[in-house]
Amino acid sequence: MIITDSIDYMKEIQPICVIVGSGLSGLVTALELAKQHDVILITKNALGDGASRYAQGGIAASIDPCAQKKHIEDTLNAGAHHNDTQHVSSIIEASASAIEWLETHDIRFATHNGAPCLHQEGGHQERRIYHTGDTTGASIIHELKRHVSSKPNITILENHIAIDLVVDDQGATGIDVLDESTQQISRLFASSICLATGGASKVYLYASNPETASGDGLAMAMRAHAEMSDLAFNQFHPTCLYHPKCSSFLITEALRGEGAKLVLPDGTRFMHRFHPDEELAPRDIVARAIDSEMKRLGITNVYLDISHRDANWIKESFPNIYDTCRQYGIDITEAPIPVVPAAHYTCGGIKTNAHGQTSIPNLYAIGEVACTGLHGANRLASNSLLECVVMARNAAQLITQQPQTHRQQHQHLTQKKPNVNQGIIVQHTWESCRHLMWNYVGIVKSNERLHYAHDAICLLEKEITQTFERYHPNRALIECRNLIAVAKAMIHAAQKETKNKGLHFNQDLVKKTEPTG
Repeated sequence: MIITDSIDYMKEIQPICVIVGSGLSGLVTALELAKQHDVILITKNALGDGASRYAQGGIAASIDPCAQKKHIEDTLNAGAHHNDTQHVSSIIEASASAIEWLETHDIRFATHNGAPCLHQEGGHQERRIYHTGDTTGASIIHELKRHVSSKPNITILENHIAIDLVVDDQGATGIDVLDESTQQISRLFASSICLATGGASKVYLYASNPETASGDGLAMAMRAHAEMSDLAFNQFHPTCLYHPKCSSFLITEALRGEGAKLVLPDGTRFMHRFHPDEELAPRDIVARAIDSEMKRLGITNVYLDISHRDANWIKESFPNIYDTCRQYGIDITEAPIPVVPAAHYTCGGIKTNAHGQTSIPNLYAIGEVACTGLHGANRLASNSLLECVVMARNAAQLITQQPQTHRQQHQHLTQKKPNVNQGIIVQHTWESCRHLMWNYVGIVKSNERLHYAHDAICLLEKEITQTFERYHPNRALIECRNLIAVAKAMIHAAQKETKNKGLHFNQDLVKKTEPTG
């Protein structure tokens, strides 16, 4: 691995691919391509930052054909059969290869008496979650970062943020990036560009994801006129820790898989009124049920209780959750955890085929930024890490087979605009967007709310566009511009939906028996 901010050094590099994002998708793609080629890997923060390292539950994988059949069935049921069935089958059937690949890269999944120790989560009819305790994502990213660091032909640009794609009649040829340390914008060229930028959950006021989830890849692809799909389907995780001094801490679904119960402040259970599978119902149903109860009772949160299980078992099985909750004065072996739903996963995205190819030649999208059709209208828990590994390897294989095109030399771009001197404008626009999406385009929608949201987002778009055109961009301005572009696309997609399915829930389309919130 080479970490550099020198454009003069990079002029000597002719990468087969520029990868944007260093979560699981980006790291796997880089490692596969680096077997034969030079690669440039761009990351907004430090290497490995992103949503992948926060994944607590694990990776859903089914090894034998019978188990794969059930896994496919669960994925289709969770996705309201809005999935691409061919892609669902091909990704799940690659489970054994994905687990083997991770294990060869030193990922040590939990075992018991020599056999995999598997968790079960909501929507799964059997145990199939490979894990390393409750810090699976962090464990995987830690090891893959180590492997990336050993590759001399992977050049890392840390603290760089992508601004826009460079597209001509041949397709995607490059990308403009901002070096946050120098505020210099450079244009990088490659035979292929791979977006592995994650989702856009930070478009909402409350989210389980890190600040990096600002929809950058989605917005860049939209501005380049790539085909998008299923942006109406945004998943809210049912259980994030509710505490005034803590934000974005996820309480893994595996807790409910091990018997944790959702209760109201008086200790009353309620999930039996919403679904026969109760706490193990798919995420959209659980999140909507919690939202409904909070609005019905006028309460700020509900509770998740696993204190009936053995205290030592809880500490050993979920050490990260136990330790984090203790920091905030909550002993989960003795008391329930206050929880609230939060935006968690962008099921839609840039439409791709089975090898991550988008509608723009030479442009690939992998992971949460992409829409392969695996998740349909609602992502089945822990399918995302499986998709990352399988699709990254598929994309790398095809990129390697493509002819390397003639490329221009990387270059600095001359900037004559003044720096942003009105940060309050960007901050206000960002906050307005997130409040707007939470209140009007959240877990429960209505035609009137969507109409209001559309008019409001157009005003915010005009405001941020004028600011972007006037000033030299900084990170806050770039991310705000991207979030508003994605928010507008999500609103349009929601307005086009004529039926409630999966994560899209419009109370004007609701049946009388469904909870509306």
